[in-house]
Amino acid sequence: MAGVATPHAALAETLHVGINAADITNLDPIRASATADLALVSWMYNGLVRFAPGSADPSSIEPDLAESWESSDDGLEWTFKLRDGVKFHGDYGTLSAEDVVFSLNRAADTEASSFASDFSSVESIEAIDPLTVRITLNEPVPGFLGLIADYHGGNIVSKKAVEEKGSDFNSNPIGTGPFMFDRAVTQQAVYLKAFPDYFRGAPKIDDIQFDLIPSDSSRELAFRSGELDLIYGKREQMWVDQAEQWDNTVVDIFDPGEYRTLFLNMTHEPLDNLKVRQAIAHAVDLDQIVEFVGSDVGPKGCSSVPTGYMGESCDQPYEFDPEKSKQLLKEGGFEDGLTLNSISSSSSSQLPIMEVIQAQLSNVGIDLQLKVVDHPTYHEQIRQDLSDVVFYGAARYPVADSYLSQFYHSDAAIGKPTAVTNFAHCDAGDDDITAARNATTDDERMAYWADAQKKIRDQVCSVPLFSLKQVWVRNAALDYGYELKGALNLAPLITEETTLTRQ
Repeated sequence: MAGVATPHAALAETLHVGINAADITNLDPIRASATADLALVSWMYNGLVRFAPGSADPSSIEPDLAESWESSDDGLEWTFKLRDGVKFHGDYGTLSAEDVVFSLNRAADTEASSFASDFSSVESIEAIDPLTVRITLNEPVPGFLGLIADYHGGNIVSKKAVEEKGSDFNSNPIGTGPFMFDRAVTQQAVYLKAFPDYFRGAPKIDDIQFDLIPSDSSRELAFRSGELDLIYGKREQMWVDQAEQWDNTVVDIFDPGEYRTLFLNMTHEPLDNLKVRQAIAHAVDLDQIVEFVGSDVGPKGCSSVPTGYMGESCDQPYEFDPEKSKQLLKEGGFEDGLTLNSISSSSSSQLPIMEVIQAQLSNVGIDLQLKVVDHPTYHEQIRQDLSDVVFYGAARYPVADSYLSQFYHSDAAIGKPTAVTNFAHCDAGDDDITAARNATTDDERMAYWADAQKKIRDQVCSVPLFSLKQVWVRNAALDYGYELKGALNLAPLITEETTLTRQ
């Protein structure tokens, strides 16, 4: 009957999700970086603060495990007051300041964490009392709250669970989130169940079955037959247009876009030659690539910093000019062309784009040899400096420093102990990136960031391409409980308010 509320018991059931992964890699939040891993982590953990559900906007950050916080006038000291009585999953007790100190120090550990570089400005993390944590920085950090949000290294773990489980924590994680780990079947599925003692209230969904289905067509078939309620979609405009015509279906396209960039490894000949790098930049037809992807799904970029990030300085993209490219090759000593290699993922969101770029470069005499491997192998090999050209897409906390530091500062160059994702071995913007971190005003910081982007462009460390937005498709019966505009963890957040009301 209209107007009568549906009882909780009538709503609760299993949410069936399909993801484009052959297996899970890491459920330890200091190591999780693949989309499938991040999705599960986002449903099992909390940070001190969080992005409001449905948002990837830093201005939306709100309390999570911390109920309040304050900072010193110089931005170097931050004090957080924790919620009292927050329970960990299983028999691991309640959250304390000791757990927070342990979690964030662990996230900053260069030997253990994939996100340690994010915490390089942290001087100390202290438990002032059982429910109070103080973080002291050695320099101001733009967007500091983003580092300790429910994203990457900001997720909080149980100290007792990590110490008890050791290396097994990765496959049997313990958090405080609305859903807790139940079990995993290798290359098949991961199962989560609702956490009845979640501090915001028991979830309205009983459990989640997270099916590992790398085949796009298989996921689509399972969704259209009703076996799945929510799937990772193909990030192609044509596919999106088709999916929008399916019965009882909602297509969600949301931020952040994973910023697709072509990195040129300047330590490899002949890419140590500026004219060769310039030739590549002018041979890439960005408009054709965006037309192939679709402007709704993949809006064009214009800087080394992703579109929409605070501090992006939107210079014009490199002009597409094949004749200029050929002339530059001639001036660089390669009138008869040259051959480059690139390790490419077999992922449907990468390989087709690389094949388009391969054809474009071929038109000016550059033979780009693609070595196609599975996605985990691709990640492994590009971090061994095996590729001349690296096509990479990533989303980071949407402030210029996070992208410039990880992709363009020489400290982050592949092969260094502090390596992150500087595949080009770029160093053009080092001084400005560093100076921006020490800037005392936003205007000063923005000016340094703009200078860094110009110098990176002039050095041609990379060819920025487009932001590939997230595409997920759901049964209209699935209500997230919020309006989905963004999710830094690259998947819709499933919360205690999410409902599934099948007819």
